[in-house]
Amino acid sequence: MFELATKKAALIAAAVAATGFSAAAWAQRDPAYAAARAAGQVGEQPDGYLGVVGGGSADLRALVNAINIQRKAAYTQKAQASGATVEQLAFTSGCNLIQQTAPGEKYRTPDGAWATRGGGAPTRDPRCV
Repeated sequence: MFELATKKAALIAAAVAATGFSAAAWAQRDPAYAAARAAGQVGEQPDGYLGVVGGGSADLRALVNAINIQRKAAYTQKAQASGATVEQLAFTSGCNLIQQTAPGEKYRTPDGAWATRGGGAPTRDPRCV
């Protein structure tokens, strides 16, 4: 049973890696996203989606929603190709995206609080591999 779970986790990780998600890729696509990320107005979440830190303007919420729609579409496509669920791919991506945050960037901890990445590793869900 453990071996099957390990193989499935490896397949999910490979599928997520194939999506090419990275903070830098999103930042290169939209300067408003890069500015919001640098200002600590948005951050990565364990569920694989971007979150607004605090209230945020209507424009910022619309930007985050648009990015999250793109992410969900990518997760859905990869899930269909890999046999994993969308939620599994999103969670694995969330683990990776939080790991990829740079010092000074925001991310949501497993207990739901927003944290600012320091020089060490971010606090991630214990299920992250």
